[in-house]
Amino acid sequence: MLEKLEFMIALAREKHFGRAAESCGVAQPTLSQGIQQLEEMLNVPLVKRSSRFLGFTPEGERVLLWARRLVGDVHAMRQEILSMQQGHGAQLRIAAMPAAMPLIASLTAPFQLRNPTVRFTLITRTSDEIIKLLHEREIDAGVRYISGAPSDELEEVPLYEERYLLLTTAGRRFGDSAQITWSDLAGMPLCLFAPNLQQRQIIDETLRRHGIEVRPAVETDSILALTTHVHTGLWVSVVSNLVCDAIDLTGSLRTVPIVEPEVVSSIGLIVSKRFPLQPAMAALLAQVRDGALKGMAGQCT
Repeated sequence: MLEKLEFMIALAREKHFGRAAESCGVAQPTLSQGIQQLEEMLNVPLVKRSSRFLGFTPEGERVLLWARRLVGDVHAMRQEILSMQQGHGAQLRIAAMPAAMPLIASLTAPFQLRNPTVRFTLITRTSDEIIKLLHEREIDAGVRYISGAPSDELEEVPLYEERYLLLTTAGRRFGDSAQITWSDLAGMPLCLFAPNLQQRQIIDETLRRHGIEVRPAVETDSILALTTHVHTGLWVSVVSNLVCDAIDLTGSLRTVPIVEPEVVSSIGLIVSKRFPLQPAMAALLAQVRDGALKGMAGQCT
């Protein structure tokens, strides 16, 4: 039964029978047969029949919800049992929005010093994707912007207050300034994060409030691509102060605080309230909540 439910989850993720079978390490006929057996067991069609995947029936969508819950519970149980055995540690899966990835080492490094057998899998996703993965039990925690408002679905623990900087090069306009205003960015050639990323949406909203049309020449979801383009001297960017943990500021790159007004956004560690936490995740959350892992992210000087 568990394998058949895993087939359903893989098909929902891949949206293609062949790729779903490959991700499960089985032949496509094996996956198709497993789903058919599940349909026979429940006496309802679960998948819309065609030569290609067209989606799930309403009954299939409900089964998919249960599949994610049940498979997630089995995964959590296995992790908990492994963590109780000497020499075996839990594996924590954390997704962070790209702009927050420089913050992750300030979580994983001190926690692993206290819990040396714990292993981490780290991926980058957008803020919306992080919520979806949490509720589908594909990850154990996420790092993204938080509202601070009470939620029945999510538990949020603040990690960091993000502020924004001009990233430019020495010798360029404002490269040696102590600070600039948002209005100073008018007419400057911009290289920014991709528009589907929440940090970019915060920056766009702030610039528009100051009457600046946002038309960047370069857009990317990569900190490396962003910083290397700025390094050429042809563009400037608006970045978080977290970027100081990810780039070398000893060369020609310069960061300048943007003020008037100073825009502040809260980043936090989030987990789903829908499911019980495995012990290692509960320990990480507790240490963050107690402040044991805070204050380790770098600051631009």
